[in-house]
Amino acid sequence: MIALAVSGCATSGGPQRVGRYAISEQYAAQSQDSRVQYIVLHYTETDFAKSLNILTRGPVSSHYLVDANPPRIYRLVPEDRRAWHAGKSYWQGQRGLNAASIGIEIVNDGNRGHLEGPFAPWDPAQIDAVVALVKDLAARHGVQPHHIVGHSDIAPQRKQDPGATFPWQQLVAAGLVPWPDAAQVAAAQTRFSGALPSVAWFQERLAAHGFEVPRSGELDDATRRVIISFQMKYRPARWDGEPDAETAAWLEVATTPGGLRLFRDGQWQVYQPQ
Repeated sequence: MIALAVSGCATSGGPQRVGRYAISEQYAAQSQDSRVQYIVLHYTETDFAKSLNILTRGPVSSHYLVDANPPRIYRLVPEDRRAWHAGKSYWQGQRGLNAASIGIEIVNDGNRGHLEGPFAPWDPAQIDAVVALVKDLAARHGVQPHHIVGHSDIAPQRKQDPGATFPWQQLVAAGLVPWPDAAQVAAAQTRFSGALPSVAWFQERLAAHGFEVPRSGELDDATRRVIISFQMKYRPARWDGEPDAETAAWLEVATTPGGLRLFRDGQWQVYQPQ
């Protein structure tokens, strides 16, 4: 059973007031949506007690913390308030994602700060809790599937979480995130095996996918780190930062109209980001 620990606050039940003036909610604007446009997944890289201390008493925070054994979800910051979890960040033209996102920290050892791994495994029941939480948040706030991301997506120069072992496929199976069409990826890999695109092509496609990436045409360290972030998600068996044919195939399909699929209502559907 997944437990949800939520802190609440009492309300008077009457109309809100400013001084002697009552605030009327008689009218509502049609042009509005949720403050929450993104959901960002993290690992804590330490145990629950230390994670809780850092996230409640330190200079960083998250809206939710998900423990394991047994899985338990803790709300640490109300959803209508900003948590300090994303830091310097960028995704698909949006900077400073703290102001427009919900952060979910998941208790997991990660790679313990070792850039080359290995990454710790994940508890299946804990991931079930994460999927349930993400599904609820996405539904209530109308978060688009391509806006459910990892910390390494939005800050690839300094972050690797949730890491190469994170089971993105469970979020795919739940219809939460889109995935490149497998048949198109296989065909593209065969084609790229004969002629690999230039580094400039990789940089352009990574930018189209959503990353902030150099446009130098050179395979510099910053570009490698972005490639690693992409590989950890889509090709986690090898995430060496090398722009090879398989990576090119995943990247082309992920950034080509009609290349992404979303699993909904028991079948794959073409996904068109809005």
